Amino acid sequence: MFTGLIETVGTVATITPLGDVTELSIYAPAIAPELRHGDSVAISGACQTVTFMDANSFKVQMMPETLARTKLGGLRTGARVNLERAMRLDTRVDGHLVAGHVDGVAEVSKIEALNDTRKIYFTADERLLDGIVEKGSVTVDGVSLTVIDAEAEFFSVGVIPTTLAETTIGALRTGDRVNIETDMIGKYVKKFVEAALGEKKESGKMKNSLTWDKLSEYGWN
Repeated sequence: MFTGLIETVGTVATITPLGDVTELSIYAPAIAPELRHGDSVAISGACQTVTFMDANSFKVQMMPETLARTKLGGLRTGARVNLERAMRLDTRVDGHLVAGHVDGVAEVSKIEALNDTRKIYFTADERLLDGIVEKGSVTVDGVSLTVIDAEAEFFSVGVIPTTLAETTIGALRTGDRVNIETDMIGKYVKKFVEAALGEKKESGKMKNSLTWDKLSEYGWN
């Protein structure tokens, strides 16, 4: 479990195919000395397990699902990645609850510079956009952000100077791809409501047909 508050930015040192997995070595001297074998680290929002570490770097092994579902499969040597170790339960939980399980990838469609801040717009497929609500939380490349606009074809977030300076968000350009994790609590609420309304399953999965009209029909105002 994570919070979406980035601890440091690391650099991809090596990418090595090893049969069914791909080994990723990250140069991150700010956190590497404190890591232990088996620790969880969110790499640009994707939870990975530490398999090796030394004073300056650590390694993880990515499954095919990670390569297919996230942008990590497209990383190249030298790429910068946001890093966060698993949250502690003996301190305040800032940000929001982040599982580190990326739901999909979005694309930067527009960036508006607003003096010291930026408003960034993203396009994504309908499945992702269905889980994003105005003023809700969303994780973009591992960074906890608040949604400004949540429309049928895009969503937007506002980014403060500290986030722009201390994460990879500040280097985003139009056309860049980012990992997206929608709000964990929202996903469970949506599934429970669909089940309560008796939505049918198709091909073993819950049919995604919850609409405002449906909620109104069942007395939601």
